[in-house]
Amino acid sequence: MEQPVARRILAAVLVAVFAAMFLYRVLHQGGLAETALFYVGIPAVIAVSVALTAKPRSVTGLIMVTITICLALAGPLLAEGFVCLVMASPLFYLIGLVMGLTIDWARQHPRHPHALLALPLVLGLSLEGVTDAYSLPRDNEVTVVRQATPGMDIEAALASSPRFPPVESPFLTIGFPKPVTCVGEGLDVGDTRTITFTPRRSLGIGAPLEPRSLTLRVSERGPGRVVFAVTEDTTVARWLDLRETEFRWRDDRITVTMRYRRTFDPGWYFGPLQRYAVSEAGAYLAGAFTS
Repeated sequence: MEQPVARRILAAVLVAVFAAMFLYRVLHQGGLAETALFYVGIPAVIAVSVALTAKPRSVTGLIMVTITICLALAGPLLAEGFVCLVMASPLFYLIGLVMGLTIDWARQHPRHPHALLALPLVLGLSLEGVTDAYSLPRDNEVTVVRQATPGMDIEAALASSPRFPPVESPFLTIGFPKPVTCVGEGLDVGDTRTITFTPRRSLGIGAPLEPRSLTLRVSERGPGRVVFAVTEDTTVARWLDLRETEFRWRDDRITVTMRYRRTFDPGWYFGPLQRYAVSEAGAYLAGAFTS
């Protein structure tokens, strides 16, 4: 590779990286770090910066490389956790790929500039979550049904502090917090549980471990039914807003319904991810009281 070309590509990568970091800081300070403007806008800015600065043979390839560099720097420099990077990286690569392929195709077919219409479409997607008018429904619930060990007293198990089994879900083992201990018992309205989880391990340089816990309070009680409302959450509150968990039991069957509010955008991407994570958590929770 000729030196002028190599220098131009290096300059383009640096411009894109600093543009992405600057936009991160601006959106974070403006309270927009959980909107699509963050998760769609940043890879779009990277793509545009690379295309305008470097003008390489393959814009797509250079965009992919630059996004990889940005993600590698995000953990140590921006104190992001491993789960955050794992969840966000496919979306970053997807937006970068769409932008790159569109730009490359338009460069190869200059007589068909309508291909560039995909670019404002991508930028339009980044507006989700900026205002309520551009947000998909956020309130969700997931229900899991599980059969208990024959003869097991489910109500008695719910009334006592659970012993948490090992997490077997492959999805939940990629870095999600794991429950360690639980303090509290009883199923009367007002009874509480405080669950301690493994501490948060940020990828930030020199970042200390952050303790995490979840406090629940019995808000409703009826025959074969109890509802625990979340009163304090330092465990998953940065990823979703868990509202309450309802348990229903009959004979040897338990039904767990978890209600939460999606906080991250875009909803078409994070919605299914969060729903699957909550369903796996619900299945784990049901297993803790039925085995």
